[in-house]
Amino acid sequence: QVQLVESGGGLVQAGGSLRLSCTASGRTGSTYTMGWFRQAPGKEREFVLAISWSGAITYYAGTVPGRFTISRDNGKNTVYLQMNSLKPEDTAVYYCVARPGPISGPAALWDESSNWGQGTQVTVSS
Repeated sequence: QVQLVESGGGLVQAGGSLRLSCTASGRTGSTYTMGWFRQAPGKEREFVLAISWSGAITYYAGTVPGRFTISRDNGKNTVYLQMNSLKPEDTAVYYCVARPGPISGPAALWDESSNWGQGTQVTVSS
């Protein structure tokens, strides 16, 4: 297992940008697919983006095309979520997830083998 710690959340005005970071510790020797989910108040947790171990494959949710990008630095055991042109509807708690091995699609991140961070709050004011 790995332990995940997110950072970089906060309060930002609409149109602004934030970069979230998620650093893994523990059994980081495995090749993990890593990704981001978010959960807005009163809503279910939803998938945002994920990236393969090599970084060659990314998975996007249809609701966030273009404005958000994901990247990773395996040397730092860290995955990033760059969020631009933020909107009030992006307000949510953002969760990092890591799943051992490759995935066939985002749904696989819900697998019981996945590890989750505690989340970081992003609030976008209008």
